[in-house]
Amino acid sequence: MVSSTAATVDEYLGALPPERAEVVRTVRQVILDRLPEGYEETMNWGMIAYEIPLSRYPTTYNGLPLGVLSLAAQKRHYALYLNAVYTSPVLTARLRDGYAAAGTKLDLGKSCLRFKNLDGIELDVVGDIIAAVTPDEYIAVYEASRRSP
Repeated sequence: MVSSTAATVDEYLGALPPERAEVVRTVRQVILDRLPEGYEETMNWGMIAYEIPLSRYPTTYNGLPLGVLSLAAQKRHYALYLNAVYTSPVLTARLRDGYAAAGTKLDLGKSCLRFKNLDGIELDVVGDIIAAVTPDEYIAVYEASRRSP
């Protein structure tokens, strides 16, 4: 995995070749347009990250903000890490169904959506997934996952 040392999103984009930066900018704009209030855009883990800030939810297991999604230009592809998809069978099904309806091949790990160009990502489907989870809902899923059975 390629990891950037950029401190800001602008630095990250500036370090990419122009054609790769344009793909990331396009996906980033969909994220910013659809992301519910309460998330914060940062650089974390060497990627553009969208997190619930510690000022909103400080009691994480590792003392770091809750990461909800990340966007990265990897060496041979782009990656959109959709953590809410990993935690929700309903959102996973919506993502799979949306790609199937569009006739686009879905390349999905547990939470990592990989695509080689803008033709390989269904921006409307991804935007709907991003818009579907508020910070309060994500916190509730996180807290439920931390409880002992």
